[in-house]
Amino acid sequence: MLSGTMEKALSEQIKWELYSSYLYLSMSGYFATKGLPGFANWMRIQAQEELFHAMKFHDYVLERGGRVKLAVIDAPPATWKHPEEVFEETLKHEQQVTRRINDLMDVAQKEKDHACGIFLQWFISEQVEEEDSVSDALNKLRLVGKDGGGLFMLDRELGMRVFTPPTAAQ
Repeated sequence: MLSGTMEKALSEQIKWELYSSYLYLSMSGYFATKGLPGFANWMRIQAQEELFHAMKFHDYVLERGGRVKLAVIDAPPATWKHPEEVFEETLKHEQQVTRRINDLMDVAQKEKDHACGIFLQWFISEQVEEEDSVSDALNKLRLVGKDGGGLFMLDRELGMRVFTPPTAAQ
């Protein structure tokens, strides 16, 4: 059984994961309007991953006998100055998600909820991958700068990304 404190913290994280999905879907739309379908695809996959994360938290709360309390999700921004700015914001956002997951682990430890701590380990590892993936794309963007040919090649590379949901064992 989840404590009230843990249940509330996990419900807040569900909201945050859903906002993340909204944010990345908005970024995908931005890239689509700029004629960068590969970038749009990369962000759309990111949005799918965040929705998967929200559902993973949702199902966990229910599995532990808790009740999910859904909250209003703020509208994300819809425009940016250039692709590099989008990925800079994405990296900052993922770093904030990492802090939130770490804070959840602190709550689980304070509540002596060992099962929740084990559950959160998956997200801690996932955030290392998330930040690395975004940093990689941002570094490549910085390398190509305003070079149209480089941006075209990076767009093709980012367009190859596919969403593969983790297996049940993960």
